[in-house]
Amino acid sequence: MRTVLITGASRGIGKATAEKFLLSGYNVFAPTRAELDLSSAFSVSAFLNRYKDFSFDTIVNNAGINDINLLENVSDEEFLNMLEINMISPIKLLRGLISSMKKRNYGRIINIASIWAVVSKEGRSIYSATKNAMHGITNTLALELAPYNILVNTVCPGFTLTELTKKNNSEEQIKEISREIPMKRMAKPEEIANVIYFLGSEENTYITGQKICADGGFTVK
Repeated sequence: MRTVLITGASRGIGKATAEKFLLSGYNVFAPTRAELDLSSAFSVSAFLNRYKDFSFDTIVNNAGINDINLLENVSDEEFLNMLEINMISPIKLLRGLISSMKKRNYGRIINIASIWAVVSKEGRSIYSATKNAMHGITNTLALELAPYNILVNTVCPGFTLTELTKKNNSEEQIKEISREIPMKRMAKPEEIANVIYFLGSEENTYITGQKICADGGFTVK
């Protein structure tokens, strides 16, 4: 049985992804924040020490935060926290876990970015920077790890109808955003999870180094 590590799987796209892998027969490891706090270098180090010899077949770097603010108003704390959670900790996880993948000559890595790593919007400067940085990691690891049958890709979800979206937007605001999407609706979390699952499963045998948008056509308008 293959094992997948998914960060940020308590809700939204992460939860739907965990459910998809579980239904497909995977052993799903979805650490809680108490087990793995990406804002804490100590927590990440402790996690890696605990699981350094554990064999993860698939890694999905899904957890992230998006604090919206104009650059001149971004505090050092806000800036550093987004860097730590969205970029530094995911890179540390990969650095600590890919050696076991190489030994087994198999692996699938999915870095979850955003449409704001393809296009951008006011207030997303730091968020876009971190998500673009993770695709830089994707590109380089795709080259470094291809000889070991390890495929690395980035998935960029568009507007998705998660619990958080419903909490932060009124029904009218959701309709207004949906009108801007060529398909005239937001994605269901399960639709994004299907893309992540394919790229992270044995069904994917040749796709690597790609930045794949699942956005209903939003970024090609």
